[in-house]
Amino acid sequence: MNLFNYTPRKSHEAQIKGCPIGGDQPIRLQSMTTCATTDTAGCVEQIKRLVEAGADLVRLTAQGTIEANNLKNIKEELARQGINVPLVADIHFNPAVADVAATIVEKVRINPGNYVDPARQFKALEYTPEEYAAELQRLEERFKQLLAICREHGTALRIGVNHGSLSDRIMSHYGDTPEGIVESCMEFLRICVRENFMNVVVSIKASNTVVMVRSVRLLNDVMKREGMNFPLHLGVTEAGEGEDGRIKSAVGIGALLSDGIGETIRVSLSEAPEKEIPVAYKLASYIAGTRTGHPFIPGQPCGAFDYLRPVRRATCPVENIGGQNPPVVISDRLDGSNEVGNLRPDYIYCGQRLPRPEERIEGAGYIVDAPMWQGEAGTYPVFTTEMLMFVSTIKAPVKFLFLTFTSLTEEVKACLRHHPEVVILAQSNHPNRTGELRALVHELWRENLVNPVVMFQHYQMNAAEKEDFQLCASADMGALLFDGITDGIFLFSSPAQGEKPLSHAIVDETAFAILQAARLRTTKTEYISCPGCGRTLYDLPDTIARIKAATSHLTGLKIGIMGCIVNGPGEMADADYGYVGAGRGKVSLYRGKTCVEKNIPTELAVERLLELIEQDKQKHS
Repeated sequence: MNLFNYTPRKSHEAQIKGCPIGGDQPIRLQSMTTCATTDTAGCVEQIKRLVEAGADLVRLTAQGTIEANNLKNIKEELARQGINVPLVADIHFNPAVADVAATIVEKVRINPGNYVDPARQFKALEYTPEEYAAELQRLEERFKQLLAICREHGTALRIGVNHGSLSDRIMSHYGDTPEGIVESCMEFLRICVRENFMNVVVSIKASNTVVMVRSVRLLNDVMKREGMNFPLHLGVTEAGEGEDGRIKSAVGIGALLSDGIGETIRVSLSEAPEKEIPVAYKLASYIAGTRTGHPFIPGQPCGAFDYLRPVRRATCPVENIGGQNPPVVISDRLDGSNEVGNLRPDYIYCGQRLPRPEERIEGAGYIVDAPMWQGEAGTYPVFTTEMLMFVSTIKAPVKFLFLTFTSLTEEVKACLRHHPEVVILAQSNHPNRTGELRALVHELWRENLVNPVVMFQHYQMNAAEKEDFQLCASADMGALLFDGITDGIFLFSSPAQGEKPLSHAIVDETAFAILQAARLRTTKTEYISCPGCGRTLYDLPDTIARIKAATSHLTGLKIGIMGCIVNGPGEMADADYGYVGAGRGKVSLYRGKTCVEKNIPTELAVERLLELIEQDKQKHS
């Protein structure tokens, strides 16, 4: 792939009846119903709303043969109402259910972690080479039965790996690594290739965006090396709801779409399914719409950069920027405002207008245009390339420089080499701003320049376009954050003339949320919550709202809220606490990976979770 120039990957076209995926097809959008699959009328109504919202495919869970068989009734009712949308059956734990569903729907999703292997128990298993080979043979023999049924009925497959439900066999052999996640997928894809069954779409999902992006990058590479080009389905599972869920999804999905990876996407939100589709549409159209056919970017990759296993670029620490410091947040107050929301930026850019000390935001450093800088403590000058001759004459512990890729001349490089205290505010007006910002940092890296780099992202959006702003900024920043080439983020939004601007608080909180979504800086409670489906065993939206209301003040805490056991303990393995549906009307509570209380009635479970958190808090106080 080209790091700097947007080129969609070449996949073959998987033939899903009514909705081919891959090849020259557009990015397909999909979601999943949340009502019980035995509820024909409820499923049909949800599917109708999804189709009206723009869904190309709709997935339904089928946890047993009763649910699988009822897919036929759902299809027939949809046809009676003139709705023709491909249906996908979601299967876990029971291969026989996949066999039934494959005779009814257009596509079947199976999870390699529990298709033949038993459900994950976090047990360390040991195999001799012969025993491991025997397990693979058992897997192949059972999987070939499903492939034969799919071939007979023209049914497509999705091989859908979830980080949270990797089998103990894979975990014991490969560890909890992207390599293990990819191998879990490749075991099944190699069988598909041997059987010449190519109507397959592949996905790797995780609630941890770092794991998700690295694993999909690696899968794409491994498939290419083995001569495969299956279409890829993208998603961040258990992303949550509201703004955080959208930002987290956009950071992960956007990072891959920006590199041309992904033929179909699902944004998993703990909300009504039809609310996912507009978000997915905005992401897909923003990336493809702004980048397709863009002017060439003549970037050269640094040999020290590893796309598949990136580490943070080594930089000189300048005060609290760069080095091993977490990425900073810079914001503007060009209007002289001292508005601040729940999170305070590290630095404020005020241009030529430095407020009086009593008007400033306490604890924030102020960045002033260099000609106006007077040397006051807690204030720092910012230069443009036209002011380079003054960089040496001004004595300040931190200096900033607005810089674009095209203005990185030999003169600028020489200045940066002599002034490691200069922090670069990297700018781009290119249609592919991700590619041009990458090119800038790679050129610095190639020249062994160690100045920290803060990404300056400018958008012309108004208050009514808050969601668009959050999605675009998240998608633009994703790859830059996962590449390890970012020491900070500076979001700037200006409205069209006469329009109401986004508030400074929204802009600031978006920047912090992007950093948290990329697992680079934690500033608030993180909720790992599933979107819900027909397996969900309690009122998910109400429960999320109650847990959030009681715990949102616990900065840095991770709480998993899972509708059922399929991905529960796995996806929330790095969470501090977990709330998992265990049966109809029953919930189990987890501390990390350990279940500490089982089968609590749902009406008592939230209170019991809060009691558990409070007990642990008192123990450690």
